[in-house]
Amino acid sequence: MEIKGILVSLLAPFEDHIANGGEKLLGNASSIKRRPDGRVYISGQMQRHVLFSAIDRLNNADEAKGDTFVSNGDGITDKIESDLRADMGGFMHPSKGDYSGRRTAPLSVTPAVAMNESEVGRDLLMRLRVNTEGENANEQAIATREFSQGDIMRMNFFLDITSLSISKAYSYEKSFNVGTVYYKHATEAERKRRALLYLNATRLMNDYANQARNAVCGEPQQVIIVFDNILSRKASRYFEAEETERANILNELDERGAKYFIGDDHTKNSVLKAYNEALEFLMSSELYTCDSDDSKVRSFEDVYVNTKETKTTKTKKQEKKIDDTPSLFE
Repeated sequence: MEIKGILVSLLAPFEDHIANGGEKLLGNASSIKRRPDGRVYISGQMQRHVLFSAIDRLNNADEAKGDTFVSNGDGITDKIESDLRADMGGFMHPSKGDYSGRRTAPLSVTPAVAMNESEVGRDLLMRLRVNTEGENANEQAIATREFSQGDIMRMNFFLDITSLSISKAYSYEKSFNVGTVYYKHATEAERKRRALLYLNATRLMNDYANQARNAVCGEPQQVIIVFDNILSRKASRYFEAEETERANILNELDERGAKYFIGDDHTKNSVLKAYNEALEFLMSSELYTCDSDDSKVRSFEDVYVNTKETKTTKTKKQEKKIDDTPSLFE
């Protein structure tokens, strides 16, 4: 099948965690983020951070990485051809002031949300000074920190293959949009490699807030992986749905010929088995592409920056030619 979208929905157990801390709402108490229904959540921004951290490690260990890298979240380049965060995560450079300064992310995530109402506790933290000399001899600090006792967190990831390493531009005539042009910024082999990195990274989610001290693990206990021939995220509801709705979601996928893999570490169909089968299927399948000809691969700068400069130069030459032409009214 020709894959246009890859959706991963998973459940992961978190214990005694503050995987995404909120503001200090209670004086010096560090609070955990909670929804009005009492369920803790981890923001989409943190989810993207954790996912790209995993992609970065996998990419650095890959012998086929070439000159690719993952830029820092606060310094994203526009090099779609080599910067994996720029390609999959998009970027926004307002100073550019035109199309070349922005890119809609092919990779999207949802916040991770606890399946049930959370039990939130509070730690008392105390720093005592044992030095009896000096002006700060009697100074001490007392603070509290909230934590969630235990949650099954549901999280979703989706990769739009139709935009992976591909950008879309528009052509105009007299201010009217008369066409759309697509540009490839990576070979088909590299696009497949990036899709594999994304899929593998979803099972290695670990770099959460306070993870250095608390070893927070977001690796899945249950997962559904969907390779779709249309752009659909409906299967992201799978784990919160009742039995009838789950069956209807799977029937809908079967109806249009989508392929899915379900894993549960409580059964023989483990998460590992689901991922191994999904990775094998991805390796043997074709990704949607705007053009399979790898000779047409161009860098983002060559398409948008150099082309713009060439057009500007031509315009200036035309203006100069007009200025040098004697006016009929002189």
